[in-house]
Amino acid sequence: MEVMEDHVHLFLSAPPRYAPARMVQILKSISARELFARFPRLRRQFWGGQLWEDGYFVRSVGDAVTAEIIRRYIRYQKSPQNVQLSLFDERP
Repeated sequence: MEVMEDHVHLFLSAPPRYAPARMVQILKSISARELFARFPRLRRQFWGGQLWEDGYFVRSVGDAVTAEIIRRYIRYQKSPQNVQLSLFDERP
């Protein structure tokens, strides 16, 4: 897991009987309930009490190489060398 300013990366394993969309729904609902219980002021700060946005990205892995690449990507998200390019460049 890596927590960023505006998103969270998770690498997890789930039984095939759970659809990825259902897993995301479970994670979002349990984490929101726990955070609101521990920090009641959060509910007032978020319009309608909704902590998470509707969107998400899910990627399945099938072999060790792909899994290791994704683990490495998550691990190095906060690395100083990992600079994302801006869509709106400030240059004239």
